[in-house]
Amino acid sequence: MRKPFLNHLFKSGLVVCFSIHSLFAQTENDYPYNRKSAAPIDFQLAAETATKAVVHVKVSTSAKTVYAQNPFGNGFFEQFFGPQQYILPPQSGSGSGVLFDADGHIVTNYHVIANADKITVTLSDGTSKEAKIIGTDMATDLAVLKVEETNLSYLKFSNSDQVKLGQWVLAIGYPLNLEVTVTAGIVSAKSRNIGIHKNQQNAIESFIQTDAAVNPGNSGGALVNSNGDLVGINAAISSPTGSYAGYSYAIPSNIVKKVSADLIQYGKVQRAFLGINPKDIKTATEEEIKKYHLDEIQGVAIVRVSKSGAAEQAGLRIGDIIQSINQVKVNSVPSFLEQIARYHPKEEVAIVYWRDGQSKTSIVTLKSNAENASQQALFGASYRFLTAQEKKQYGINNGILITDKGSGPLAQQSNIQKGFIITTINDMAIANEEQIATAINNKNFIQIGGFYPGQRGNYYYSFQINE
Repeated sequence: MRKPFLNHLFKSGLVVCFSIHSLFAQTENDYPYNRKSAAPIDFQLAAETATKAVVHVKVSTSAKTVYAQNPFGNGFFEQFFGPQQYILPPQSGSGSGVLFDADGHIVTNYHVIANADKITVTLSDGTSKEAKIIGTDMATDLAVLKVEETNLSYLKFSNSDQVKLGQWVLAIGYPLNLEVTVTAGIVSAKSRNIGIHKNQQNAIESFIQTDAAVNPGNSGGALVNSNGDLVGINAAISSPTGSYAGYSYAIPSNIVKKVSADLIQYGKVQRAFLGINPKDIKTATEEEIKKYHLDEIQGVAIVRVSKSGAAEQAGLRIGDIIQSINQVKVNSVPSFLEQIARYHPKEEVAIVYWRDGQSKTSIVTLKSNAENASQQALFGASYRFLTAQEKKQYGINNGILITDKGSGPLAQQSNIQKGFIITTINDMAIANEEQIATAINNKNFIQIGGFYPGQRGNYYYSFQINE
């Protein structure tokens, strides 16, 4: 019976491989390639668990009166007419956040809550709570908030080093001011640098790239695996229109975990430094590729070593190619920065590197940022940070007081006076030495914002720095 039927199939041109094979296969063992297909991924439990821990973050700023000075003037006209006055209207915005403990601590993006006067968090049950800022870190675009509530559902941190290409993930948040929304996709790349923090010193960009749909409002929301554990915090999209166009980017959970813990314990990130300038193939010149053998060896090349830095003291030198940190491979500058960002000053790491055709290992004790150019950063002006009592008195979270305007560019090109309280430099909030260095890094035009105690409104002073 089979032969006439096969002749019919050949004549009709309808022969299909699996159809012919099924005619002769009698049992499962008759198949030449007996492969078991992977079980389908079911995200129902992960979505049900994770959505309870993802919150809606709403921010608002009140109307402000600001006074702007001529950026290139010397204050002559202001002496007669005063600086020009502007009214900034109230503004509002929203994003997402993730509860990571039962005591109400929430991690979100710094850009979601930057400059907010009021932050309101709506929990999954619809309850709204006012949140306070525990700490922020512009270098990683992270912030920690807290609501006064206990016994809350929260997400557990997963190990983002174990995330694999092709792995299924869920993006959860409140896009476009909608209710909580879940989208699915796969991890399409790791250690991705997209340059959104290129103007910030010590910026860490080593994103997990996915094709899970993310839109404005998803910022600060959760990226979770099929178990419902936190893989990363959604932070950006790649789009020519501002809406989702195929790729989204999340901050790896290992960085989120470390930064969040530091902000809660210390109020700022305890950042470790190796004291080198690394290079990878993507940014190296042809001469550097040839000189450091970057086309032959996986890793990042050391092209500069800081004097008395951690690397120099451990014996590392220019030309060494770092291949792993504590047994985690580094194949690019972003992956190198991601690994170092997980540690604190004075912690030891084992660095495997390639030198003169041999693999070597050094135990390195990491250091804090040894740069101390703060006085120069304010261009001749002396200052001090506000005390906790002064910040409470003025109703602000950060600020530095000018104690002497000096005779540098700040004094020469602006009408700034002793006693001025600086709250922002180049629109960045200033609360510590590191943020001063970040704000002025590689800038030729400086804008300082703040106020005079006892006077209404904010003032802005601008000046140029000659190269």
